[in-house]
Amino acid sequence: MADLSSRYLGLALKNPLVASASPLSRDLDSARRLEDAGAAALVMYSLFEEDLLAEERQFERFMHHQALGHGEASSFLPPQPEFQSSLDQYLEQLQSLKARLDIPVIASLNGVSEEGWTGYGRDLQDAGADALEVNVYYVAADPEESAADVERRYLDVMAHLEEAVSIPVAVKLSPQFSSPLHFTRHLYLAGADAVVIFNRFYQSDIDLETLAVEPQLKLSDPYEALLRVRWAAILRGALEIDIAVTGGFHKTEDVIKALLVGGNAVQLCSVLLQQGPEAIQRMLTGLDRWLDEREYESVGQMQGSLSHRNAADPAAFERESYRAVLDSFTPPAGVRY
Repeated sequence: MADLSSRYLGLALKNPLVASASPLSRDLDSARRLEDAGAAALVMYSLFEEDLLAEERQFERFMHHQALGHGEASSFLPPQPEFQSSLDQYLEQLQSLKARLDIPVIASLNGVSEEGWTGYGRDLQDAGADALEVNVYYVAADPEESAADVERRYLDVMAHLEEAVSIPVAVKLSPQFSSPLHFTRHLYLAGADAVVIFNRFYQSDIDLETLAVEPQLKLSDPYEALLRVRWAAILRGALEIDIAVTGGFHKTEDVIKALLVGGNAVQLCSVLLQQGPEAIQRMLTGLDRWLDEREYESVGQMQGSLSHRNAADPAAFERESYRAVLDSFTPPAGVRY
């Protein structure tokens, strides 16, 4: 049996498969099933600063303003139970996961302010998180905001976290940056230990009956993995930062491609929601078989062997392949142009 171990965010992983942020981490039994199936680490569901701020405003309005205009009403209010915020619940779940699991637990934070990133980041560290994944999910819809401004937002977040926490930090990126290599290098210089490629922007649809804009949830498709594999190859060819890929990894073959181009970890979400935690064991069995058939002794031996820097034909990751793909199209039978 080959050595399947990998390293990500300074953590020694028993294999490269990581359970990505999903509802499965909200339930202790589901999280334990993920570990039993072979997950090497678990990323928790995201903690959203906007939700915490809205919750605080609602609680304050309920507790401090409900008797306005009725001076004697406060004497009739029943004693209020101790309020447990979403932050308290998240920290409690994090501590429970750390107590129940033997694998690393990575907290996920989605903030909107400097105080949120740093304050909640410290809270997650103090609660026992082995690492922190920050998701700067952001749609640039202001015409006055430049690409450099968007990048600065990420870099500022990383700089603040570098001062606030000592645990490793991974930054989850969008696929829409104009120069991912340049930007990732600056994230690394700002203190990022890893990047996660790529965030999936859920697309809104339009209801043609009501003319309402409606967000919709669509799980990933295996074709999406190819974009991640391509950029992992290019990043690994130029930078030493750790790389996790996520989005579209449904089969053992997808995982193998990500490792060949230099991924340190492969994060799984949609496949686990569709097939259950047991999908991890099937992928690990397939990975071990593939390595054995090709006489690899370890994952480390094959990791990065097909990165942009090491590939026999680096141009296959670049513009030349675009031209070749367009020229390869064959019209369906019976269709004339």
